[in-house]
Amino acid sequence: MPRPPQVPIFTQSMIWALVIVTFLMGVFPSDMSAMVAPPLPTTTDSVSASHRRDDLQKLQTVLESKIVRQRLEDIGLTSEEINARLSRLSDHQLHELATKVEAMMPAGDALGIVVALLVIAILVVILIYLLNHRIIVTKNNSDK
Repeated sequence: MPRPPQVPIFTQSMIWALVIVTFLMGVFPSDMSAMVAPPLPTTTDSVSASHRRDDLQKLQTVLESKIVRQRLEDIGLTSEEINARLSRLSDHQLHELATKVEAMMPAGDALGIVVALLVIAILVVILIYLLNHRIIVTKNNSDK
């Protein structure tokens, strides 16, 4: 059986560098994210009104979920009582509550995990291919 060709040292170095960098990126995730900044409103009243509207929208989205709605009904609160209590909150209290609720809801984390797993799987396949290893799956037909 002929021996497979040797992979150049540069290719092996690049593969290992990519593996190490990918591993480090997964272990130490970035705490920052980039996004387009919204245009600045002209007055501070419109700034606070915009933030209050966004915070109320976040809270309404959470309150519309079946689990939260059922839990609030178990406590004895109606939707009118909840809306009345939300309207009495100051802008700062409302923003603080929306921030805490947003931190508790792990929306989007599953997508990041799926993408990370796909990237790892692709890197493993590329690594196996570049190192000329073969994966052979056989069916065992022995009858016992």
